[in-house]
Amino acid sequence: MTLAERLRRALDQGLADSLMLIEADSRALLERGPTTPAAVLVAIVDRPDPTVILTMRTDTIRRHPGQVAFPGGRVDPEDEDVIAAALREAEEEIGLPRDQVEIVGIADLYRTITGYEVTPVIGIVPPDLPLTPQPDEVAAIFEVPLRHLIAPEHQVMRTMERNGQEHFYYEIEWEDRRIWGATAGMIVNLSRRLAFLP
Repeated sequence: MTLAERLRRALDQGLADSLMLIEADSRALLERGPTTPAAVLVAIVDRPDPTVILTMRTDTIRRHPGQVAFPGGRVDPEDEDVIAAALREAEEEIGLPRDQVEIVGIADLYRTITGYEVTPVIGIVPPDLPLTPQPDEVAAIFEVPLRHLIAPEHQVMRTMERNGQEHFYYEIEWEDRRIWGATAGMIVNLSRRLAFLP
């Protein structure tokens, strides 16, 4: 069974079950009004020990500077759907050719406290593609083993105060990288789906 087949089976099984998924504080979202559709590409590298491609955002970018993120962004009017948006953004941000991505499916919508509704698009990519960061947005590209990301013991819940309210978030550490916020939240949701990974 290929990695794509294993992931599809796990996602299908996970979607058939009622799981406790996380998202940002829905009360804060209601107060903010309409949300903006966005999409990210969860690019899983087809290695014997599969890895996930992540980026480190530049310190000069306007939104979430210096944070670890999936390649992605808002859905543009010319995008056919969220899959097209995720592929376009990944090509723009890290030079990942869209014809090298085998789409597995989409995971659970994640609503952020900054007003975005983010759809994670799951795709398989070949190993060792020559990726190039877009210098205005991406400071670094790196890979993390999928098994590390989805292991519950690596997903640590933290709390923070924002606008006088306490919010919780997840944090995952990998070497000298800190993965947190919406990116970690999407990983935690995905890990609950992939608990069925054969």
